[in-house]
Amino acid sequence: MRSNLIGLKKRLAFSTTEKRSLIEQENPALSIASQCSLLKLPRSTFYFPPKLILPEKSVTLMHNIDEIYTDFPYYGGRKIKVELVKRFKKIVGRKTIRKLMRIMGLEAIYPKPNTSKPNQQHATYPYLLKGIIAAYSNHIWGTDITYIRAGKYWFYLSAILDWHSRYVVSWTLSENIDTALCLETLEKGLAIAKPLIHNSDQGSTYTAEEYLNHLKQAEVQISMDGVGRCMDNIFTERLWRTVKYEEVYLHAYGSFKEAMQSLKLYFNTYNEKRVHQALEYRTPAEVYFK
Repeated sequence: MRSNLIGLKKRLAFSTTEKRSLIEQENPALSIASQCSLLKLPRSTFYFPPKLILPEKSVTLMHNIDEIYTDFPYYGGRKIKVELVKRFKKIVGRKTIRKLMRIMGLEAIYPKPNTSKPNQQHATYPYLLKGIIAAYSNHIWGTDITYIRAGKYWFYLSAILDWHSRYVVSWTLSENIDTALCLETLEKGLAIAKPLIHNSDQGSTYTAEEYLNHLKQAEVQISMDGVGRCMDNIFTERLWRTVKYEEVYLHAYGSFKEAMQSLKLYFNTYNEKRVHQALEYRTPAEVYFK
C-alpha cells in the first residue's frame, strides 16, 4: 500500500492527459477516486475508454475513410463514397459514411448545408492572415484536431504548430474531442512561449469562452479560418498528413498508453531530427530556437 502511494505521488508533475493515462482501473489497493485524489486530478475528468464498440467491418471502414480524409480533407460524403470504390473496392452508402465521420469527429472543409455547424452562441473572429507570411518564431501559431486510430478505439490529437518553423509547440492526445483537449494543448504551448497571432477553425472547441479567455489574458491576437476556406490552415493540415503517413499508419496502436508513447517519440523526432525542404533542410527546432 505504501509503495503504491509513493509511486503515485511521484507522478504529480505530469499533464492532465498523462495523469489520466496513469490511472490503474484494476488496482486492488487504491480505488480510482483515491488515485485521482493523489494525482490531484478531479474524479470527473477521468474517463473510461470509449464504450462504443463497432463491428470489425465498421472499424476497418473508418480507417479507410481516415486515409481518404487525410489526403483530401475537403471531401464530403459523396466524394468519399466514390473514393472508397476506387481505392478499396467498397460500395458504402452516404448515410453510413456520414455516421462514421461523426463518430470520428471528421467533417469536410467546405460549406455544408445544415451539418456540423459551429456553436451559434459562441463568438467568432475574422481571419487575420490574408497576405501575411510567418516571418519569425511565435509570429503565428495554428492549431487543429485530428482522429487517431488504435485497434477498435479512436482517439483525438490536438496540436499547436508554429507556422514559421513548422515546430510542434505542444500536443495532447485524448479519448474525447472537447474544449478540455484543446485547452490543455494551449496551456502547454503558452507555458513555452506566446505567439502574436493564434489561428484556428470556427469549431465550438475553439470558440468556447474558456478557450478564448486564455488567449485574451495572454494578449494574443485571435484569428479564425473563414467558413469553407480549406487553405486558411494549410500548414496544420500538412502536419496531419505527415503524422498519419510517417507514424500512425505504420503502427498498430493497441491502447491509449501505447499511442501516447509512440507519438511522443515521433514528435521528438519530427521537431529535433526530421529536416524539411521548405526550411532549407533544417529541422523545425533549428529554425524555431534560432
